[in-house]
Amino acid sequence: MAQFKVRKAETDARIREIADLAKVIWNEHFTPIIGKEQVDYMVEKFQSYPALKGQISEGYEYYQIFYRGEFCGYIGIHPGEDKRLFLSKLYIKKESRGQHLATKAFGFLKDLCRERGYSAIWLTCNKHNDNSLGVYRHLGFETIDTQEADIGSGFIMDDYIMEYKI
Repeated sequence: MAQFKVRKAETDARIREIADLAKVIWNEHFTPIIGKEQVDYMVEKFQSYPALKGQISEGYEYYQIFYRGEFCGYIGIHPGEDKRLFLSKLYIKKESRGQHLATKAFGFLKDLCRERGYSAIWLTCNKHNDNSLGVYRHLGFETIDTQEADIGSGFIMDDYIMEYKI
C-alpha cells in the first residue's frame, strides 16, 4: 500500500468525514489566530457538511489525504475560468504534520493543473497564519495581493492572496 494517497470525496460519507476533521483542525489551529467565536462561525459557514455540499454543487471538488492508511487531511479546489486553480482548502491534522504531506498534496495539485491545462494555483491565507504562510512560501507561492473580506456576523477575513505559476 502506498504511504501517501489522495482520494476524491464523492460520497456523503466521505464529505461528512471531511467536515468532522475540519472541525477538529480548525478548533486546534485557528482558535489562537482568530478566536473561538470566529472559528465556530467559519466552520459552520465554510467547513460544515451542508457548506461542503453547497460548494460541491457550485463546482468545488474535495479530496481526502491518507498517509499510512489513515485519513489525515483534505483538499478543496475550484477550477477557475481563467485557467487558474483556486486552492480553497489544504489542511493536515496536527498529528500528521511534519511528514511533508503538504508538499505531497501540492505535487498532486500541480499534476492536476498540468492535466487540465491550468497555468497557476492561487489561494488566500490569513495574514497571521505564520506556519501556513511559511509552508506556502517554501512551496514557491508568492504574495500577489491582499484582501479584507466581510464574511458576515461582524467577521472579516484579512488575507494574503498567493499564487504559484505552473
